[in-house]
Amino acid sequence: MQRIVNLLVMKDGKVLLLKKPRRGWYVAPGGKMDPGESIMETAVREFTEETGARPVKPHLKGAFTMVIRNGEDVVNEWMLYTFVAHDLTGTPMEHTVEGELEWHPVEALKTLPMAEGDRTNLLFAVSNPGIQYGTFTYTEDFELLDEKIQNSMEGE
Repeated sequence: MQRIVNLLVMKDGKVLLLKKPRRGWYVAPGGKMDPGESIMETAVREFTEETGARPVKPHLKGAFTMVIRNGEDVVNEWMLYTFVAHDLTGTPMEHTVEGELEWHPVEALKTLPMAEGDRTNLLFAVSNPGIQYGTFTYTEDFELLDEKIQNSMEGE
């Protein structure tokens, strides 16, 4: 099973997003884990590779199972780990091989084009304490079929 990690930097009421050229959808910078790498190491490495900047004190905000279905058949499944940082060092690039990096107001996460599971995941990450867990099920065209979400807060 593939393991993917993304990291959203939120600073001064804005978030740094990557606009992917294929669909024109926005994502948090991230990518695949290397063998033997921790999810934290992947989050920092992928963010730094994709932005040219380095996140400051990232922390885990979500762990998700992502499922792609064709009818009743599961055609792909992976784990996604989402991190948030509230600052970065360096200046992010504007153009990368992955797409265009852009700062957007946090509220734009509600309306920018993106996978609906990402919207749920990223809005929680910037707006709530604790960690979110869940499963997002999509069609092969990334139409959201179902989401099952659980939130946990320390001390509850």
